[in-house]
Amino acid sequence: MLSRTASELYWMSRHLERAENAARMLDVAWNLSLIPFAATVDDEVAAPLKITGTLERYIERYDTVQVNNVLHFFSLDEENPGSIYNCIRTARENAHAVRGRITSEVWESINTTWIELQNIRRYGLIAMGASAFMDWVKERSHLFRGAAYGTMIRNDAFRFIRIGTFIERADNTARILDVKHQIHAPGNGAVDYYRWNALLRSVGAYEAYRDLYTDRVTAENVADMLIFRAEMPRSLRSCVDMLCELLPAIEGEAGLDAKRLAAVLYARLQYGDIGHVFSVGLHEYLTDFLRRINELADTIQSAYLELM
Repeated sequence: MLSRTASELYWMSRHLERAENAARMLDVAWNLSLIPFAATVDDEVAAPLKITGTLERYIERYDTVQVNNVLHFFSLDEENPGSIYNCIRTARENAHAVRGRITSEVWESINTTWIELQNIRRYGLIAMGASAFMDWVKERSHLFRGAAYGTMIRNDAFRFIRIGTFIERADNTARILDVKHQIHAPGNGAVDYYRWNALLRSVGAYEAYRDLYTDRVTAENVADMLIFRAEMPRSLRSCVDMLCELLPAIEGEAGLDAKRLAAVLYARLQYGDIGHVFSVGLHEYLTDFLRRINELADTIQSAYLELM
């Protein structure tokens, strides 16, 4: 496969996954902003900015961290490269460039999403409602993945789409867990309950947590599930498991370093335990994971996606 084609497919799926992740973070920030947490509400609203590393860019344009401004910044702001609007626009451009390598169902799912998003932007977020918009973004992302999984041949085009998804998903899960853990200092029991439940819902893991753990929601259990539980689709372990399955299946001899880095990361997650994580510090562990997953992403980029 040509490097340019592989790159378009890879970044198409990364941008669509990024749009869904942004919608999930915004949904949590919006819902928590409606609950009277007093002095802590600003931390909850600012969390998406900290998770994505865009706080400075936001402050350059807005004086204060205010929920409606944060919603606009991440949803329909054309000047924010990481907004849902720009992510979907870029994904659509990627898909158009490789129209012949994806099925008509995959193309239509992305193109229709872009057309509908332009209409939403024309009338504004208030007309649709914040929660309804976030649900729409998640549903469109699910539709794209379902179309890809259900209609594409299991070839290298399909693999690069899936690799982009899991690189982006692993990075987001680590970031959201790290930031949420830092701002969720133990406090009022009711506040802690809503915060941790909101985090679980932001990664689609609320029901999964109830299936895997019988006791109350705790930081240790949430971290254990989102790091080590292979059954959890958005866990770090699950994402790396899939990368270790997909990378060796790519045709050719390229990417040996990427496959090695993925295997090392897999071993660390397969044999790790939550006790060790909290002994070294959750923030330190997740910072190291983010360094490793981004090193893997850079290696994939240089091995497969850069034009020779």
